Amino acid sequence: MKPCLGPLLPTLLCACLAAPHVNADAARCSQLEGKPLAASVMSLATGGAQIDSAEWHEQAGDGGYCRLRGVIHPVRYTAPDIQFQVNLPEHWNRKTLHFGGGGFNGELVEATGHYTKQPADQLPPLQQGYVTYGSDSGHQSEARFDGRFLLEPEALRNFGHEQLKKVHDLAMWAVTEYYGQSSQYNYFIGGSQGGHEAFDVMQRYPDRYQGVVAAYPAHNLIMLHLSALTYARALRADSGKGWLDPTVARWFVEQVYQRCDELDGLRDGIISDIEHCYDRTADMRQPDDNNPLLCRNIESDNSPCLSDVQLETLNTMNSVYQLPFEVYPDDPDGMAYFPRWTPFEGSTFFDGGFPNLGAAGPEQALQAMPGEATPRYAISGDLAMDIFADFDPRQYAGRIRELAAYYTANSVDLDRFINAGGKLIMFHGTVDDFIPVHSSVDYFKRLSARYDASRLNAAVRFYLIPGMGHVTGPFSARVPTLAALEAWVEKGEAPTTLVAVDASDDQAGRTRPVCEYPGWPRYRGAGDPGAASSFDCVSHSGEGVVAADD
Repeated sequence: MKPCLGPLLPTLLCACLAAPHVNADAARCSQLEGKPLAASVMSLATGGAQIDSAEWHEQAGDGGYCRLRGVIHPVRYTAPDIQFQVNLPEHWNRKTLHFGGGGFNGELVEATGHYTKQPADQLPPLQQGYVTYGSDSGHQSEARFDGRFLLEPEALRNFGHEQLKKVHDLAMWAVTEYYGQSSQYNYFIGGSQGGHEAFDVMQRYPDRYQGVVAAYPAHNLIMLHLSALTYARALRADSGKGWLDPTVARWFVEQVYQRCDELDGLRDGIISDIEHCYDRTADMRQPDDNNPLLCRNIESDNSPCLSDVQLETLNTMNSVYQLPFEVYPDDPDGMAYFPRWTPFEGSTFFDGGFPNLGAAGPEQALQAMPGEATPRYAISGDLAMDIFADFDPRQYAGRIRELAAYYTANSVDLDRFINAGGKLIMFHGTVDDFIPVHSSVDYFKRLSARYDASRLNAAVRFYLIPGMGHVTGPFSARVPTLAALEAWVEKGEAPTTLVAVDASDDQAGRTRPVCEYPGWPRYRGAGDPGAASSFDCVSHSGEGVVAADD
């Protein structure tokens, strides 16, 4: 018979002695239903919390779990609740895993299955014995980038980062209340906006999490969205003539792959050597008669081609976006910038099947959504403004500085996290059209400038994954980053090269090495091209391509 645990022992003693252990666990779970929690449970200001439901759920092959759902109430009556879910497994491993969200959030993260990009042959964390939990970040939205909640100051701060600490505190209370003991290890995993949230907990609450996985993070959120507005404006230039329709976009991407696919020793639809690919596409960026893709330089009237305005669109995407005023105090030059996007290094423009340039016109471009929402709702608050025509960030410099303090996680000051022994695994796909890979590369380079190599290497691993997009991409990678993080934190086994499995429909099961930056996988010239063992991790040096560990 399984012993009763936790402070509910006096109430449930008879039930535990008289019933099978599953019923005892279910009874212990149900005791939490309807329980109110004082605001003091959470270190940040709230109106308290409420557990609305506490239900026992069976899991195939590994016992059941207690699912808690409820709300954290706001301080301001005009702000929405934070919805949360905490899953407490029967066979607990004394670890917790906080799941991040995505986009503008607005949907409850249930945290019962796999987190994105984890291998399918590994059990979901809950079935591994993790307490898992997530939230809706403090608002509910049906649309992908519905930014109306940003008009409410407390909802904006919750989305910015405060909900993370509030939900974490509640989850830690639930762990202690249910099991009668605290957790031994606390982890966080997130991608996209969830990657931004991973940066938030690492930078703002560094003593609460021993390890963090940040995938394709939107950490520099305000600059990402302002650069997305510039991206969307370029597509709309000259009454929409800057737009690349899907036919032209596909043709353009094919030109890049024709020049770059074989640079890694194998023509397989994956461009691994993005540095040399950028060099090989130099003539494609030139607005003159040396550019073979411009319509005025192509003899056939039936061939796809780029107009001068379309080339200007691509070059706008390929340029650093910079504001003419200081935003982040820790930027070396005191300016705010966002690195370029990825059109000339094998970008898909159709990551996950979503036409990022717009399916039927530039107004449908994905980047137009956050590019419009953040300036309208978070920065200007002007619901009538034509953001694409009239928004000027120079008129809102003070508001942008204010937002940067809690809407982004762009700092490279990781002293508290590193000093506490924290570990970060960060990765990004090279054909990510939602959040450009250059954002993560830039952040890692800034980290490398702040810390000496030995100190940084003791706490951070950064990986680029060729062919991986934000959603799918030519190589839809699944990477065992959570297992690698566990081994690093709990056993001191620092990760080196990882192995990714392709989950795409037509190449499912092929593997590739995931190389530490600045390494990339090069085919050896022999062996199964679908096996990671047929590749070496190499990198560029002043003397050419060398083994990454040389």
